[in-house]
Amino acid sequence: MSKGEEKPKQREIIHAVALGLSEGIGPINAKKLIAHCGSAEAVFREKKQNLMRIPGIGAYTTKGIREDLMERAHQEMEFIRKNKIHIHYYQHADYPQRLKYCEDGPLVLFSLGKGNFNQQKSIAIVGTRNPTDYGKRFTEKLIADLKSYNVSVVSGLAYGIDICAHRACVKEEVPTFGVLAHGLDRIYPGMHRTVAEQMLENGKLITEFMSQTNPDRENFPRRNRIVAGMTDATIVIETAVKGGSIITALLANDYSRDVFAVPGRAFDERSEGCNRLIKTNRAALLENAEDLIHAMGWGTTGKTVPVQTALFPEMDKEEESIFGLLKKNGPTPIDLLTLDSGMSMSHVSGLLLRMEFKGLVASKPGKMYAALF
Repeated sequence: MSKGEEKPKQREIIHAVALGLSEGIGPINAKKLIAHCGSAEAVFREKKQNLMRIPGIGAYTTKGIREDLMERAHQEMEFIRKNKIHIHYYQHADYPQRLKYCEDGPLVLFSLGKGNFNQQKSIAIVGTRNPTDYGKRFTEKLIADLKSYNVSVVSGLAYGIDICAHRACVKEEVPTFGVLAHGLDRIYPGMHRTVAEQMLENGKLITEFMSQTNPDRENFPRRNRIVAGMTDATIVIETAVKGGSIITALLANDYSRDVFAVPGRAFDERSEGCNRLIKTNRAALLENAEDLIHAMGWGTTGKTVPVQTALFPEMDKEEESIFGLLKKNGPTPIDLLTLDSGMSMSHVSGLLLRMEFKGLVASKPGKMYAALF
């Protein structure tokens, strides 16, 4: 298919890839530009002086929007086609739903594999690259105990706890997703290639980076935000006070996701980070799978006792919209309510609080909400 014969959806994705290549334009500004212009394609057609009228968009930002980036975007699309790679645009339904709530989530993600990363329950497991035998055993047992709850696991395919989690998931046939800090034309570390290939049956390899991207140091924090943003909760198993695992946990805090940490010995450097997360209330203490299931509300049936509806106050249109979603979908996280309603997170939060006071809804563990009748 020639460039002139591209379908509208494909043209939009190619322009989104090119926009992601633009120097000085991160995901936040890129989404702002797309929202203002109506599409990524329209951003490239808009006059620079008009773009600079958008709040927060200046000359430096607009300078990065160059037509010559389209050639590199077309090259990448050819690589994607030849290697049967999936591409996920943030405005499309197959994009990770949880990432849609993250302001700095990538415009475009690339993936390989058969897994569904929009499963109802998803956790991130992260930790040190040099775990103890205890850390490895804890990871393996946690995943084995979570198997019956249909939980998917996201990690970074790195040495240590990451690869231990992925291996345990492959063994237990638990869907697992590896987020990479480079393009899909390579696997890093190379010695994890076999596990990575085994993961493709029930999971995916995921990245925001194009082919020919090296696993440079600055890419790993960007990788970590995807790990935190794709999941309902992040579990930290052994870590020092600094490093990627702590970054991932703090990002999860910023995204209002649950964070759990496995406690360790007071004088063990590899437990110091976990203990500090717990001590500073940035993470809940986790000793076993039951702790996680209870805290997230994943072990409950979600059934409620019927109540006489006439006893409740009338609802306005926005409350009716939220209540209807809860009735249709059952207990639902606030993130999904925000996406399905089209309202802002803060507005939905305010509505839910008001509805709680009225006795219409109840908050559940794991930032879930349920209709009371």
